Amino acid sequence: MSSDSLAKPRWWEHSVIYEIYVRSFQDSNGDGIGDLPGIIQRLDYLRNDTSDSLGIDAIWLTPIYPSPLYDYGYDVSDYTGIDPAYGSLDDFDRLAREAEQHEIKIVLDFVLNHSSHMHPWFLESRSNKQSDRRDWYVWKDPTPEGGPPNNWQSVFGGPAWTLDEPTGQYYLHSFLPQQPDLNWRNPSLRKAMHDVVRFWIQRGVSGFRLDATAFIGKDAQLRDNLAVAPTSGTSGLGVSYPLRNMNHPDMHDWLRELRHVVDEDGIERFLVSEIYDLDDDAIALLHGSEGPEMSMSFNFELIGCSWHAESYRNAVESFSDSLPSGATPNTALNNHDQSRSISRFGADGCGRERARLVAMLQFALPGATFIYYGEEIGMLDGVIPPDRIRDPVGLRSLDKALNPGRDPERTPMQWSSGLGAGFTTGEAWLPLGSTAQEINVELECRVPESMLTLYRSLISLRTTQQALRVGQYRAFDDVPDNVYLFERDSGSQTVLVALNFASEPRKVPIQSWKSAVVLACTHVRQERERIEGAISLRPLEGVILEHSS
Repeated sequence: MSSDSLAKPRWWEHSVIYEIYVRSFQDSNGDGIGDLPGIIQRLDYLRNDTSDSLGIDAIWLTPIYPSPLYDYGYDVSDYTGIDPAYGSLDDFDRLAREAEQHEIKIVLDFVLNHSSHMHPWFLESRSNKQSDRRDWYVWKDPTPEGGPPNNWQSVFGGPAWTLDEPTGQYYLHSFLPQQPDLNWRNPSLRKAMHDVVRFWIQRGVSGFRLDATAFIGKDAQLRDNLAVAPTSGTSGLGVSYPLRNMNHPDMHDWLRELRHVVDEDGIERFLVSEIYDLDDDAIALLHGSEGPEMSMSFNFELIGCSWHAESYRNAVESFSDSLPSGATPNTALNNHDQSRSISRFGADGCGRERARLVAMLQFALPGATFIYYGEEIGMLDGVIPPDRIRDPVGLRSLDKALNPGRDPERTPMQWSSGLGAGFTTGEAWLPLGSTAQEINVELECRVPESMLTLYRSLISLRTTQQALRVGQYRAFDDVPDNVYLFERDSGSQTVLVALNFASEPRKVPIQSWKSAVVLACTHVRQERERIEGAISLRPLEGVILEHSS
């Protein structure tokens, strides 16, 4: 890797990365399923040279590989193909070309812990014990009593082992039985996965989101997890602690190998890990204390915050403090596994106001920003009747009406108030949101106070204001209760961010500044309103201020 290439600014450090749940973004052929040509149709919405685009820097595509859909693409049957429902490799190549013309990077979801049970690798592995690919998966004899080899549990419930009767051994699956775990201790398996990333890099991919990263690191002896009650801060995956089926230190060697492969042509590419419950030492390893592994690891802390300024400040600063020098922080409020923020915040009817406030927080913080399709228009969780559930979490639920799984946050994008919400001319694979008439792109483009207008202005502000791109972060302690106040200082510019999490007004001093002007606000204010001495914030209001002499 040349030192010259790595000296260039890394595109992801201050980027806005837009997660597309491909199946639900845009259907181009009327079959009710989103596809690659549909994404191409919407590239102008995501980024163009006019002020009416969202202005994102990259798209992260959820799995587009062929799959039998037991976990809707996270069970991969061919790592170098495109599922026919989404299009073809030619469609992907066209997407890559047109995305480049729009200055949009492509990040692929890379499912590295497990494949589908229909993948040719696994079919060969289970064919007999002498197969050359037997050790590409994790096989183990039964206990003397005939039961599973250890007490490991699947994330989706029940034992993480399934007996393969023809060969008399159990195979490991950290998720569904139809998702057998790959054995990353096998060098041939690792080489095959390296070839997968090379394949996609050659087709124009700029990086990878590494799904369920922690699970590739398993105890080499496959020893039992110890039956210790979970402590605060654990992942809540429903398994015993301490875990021996994830986060084994050996995984760092394999991730450094992967980093070497993705950068082997001298271009440093983006890798982001989905990983939970790491201590500071593990985070340091991921981010280069013994050689580079990840460009960043997801910060999930904001998703679980209680509604209080102190909770959000603690989440921001504890994650940032855990990163070694030079590592890139990031924020996310939503994703394909979590209830949408407005639905999470909305028990008292103020979900939209709260979502606007934390959106301002997110875009004003250092590092990269992840947003989830539909977040920018304020989509809510959809209502999924029990007979329409597709997600395995919901299908395995004892009370499907109470727990429909992750389908509510995966409902189709609401583009318009017309037939099929502008998503499809056919029957959508999941029910359309009941709010599509009043929450959609077409309508919100015309409303100055809409959520979409706010997101566009915040993304534009990050692009044009140096302090919000590269400025140092400093929070203030002497503030009214339930107010989060911090500045971003680039040396040549300083902005102050004041966020009122309270349901009552707050008067907030603007620190040592005599006066300031408003650059952005979650509520309606006069353009570039001048503030003298202190700012009066309405309930759940946030503002970004620039120093004015």
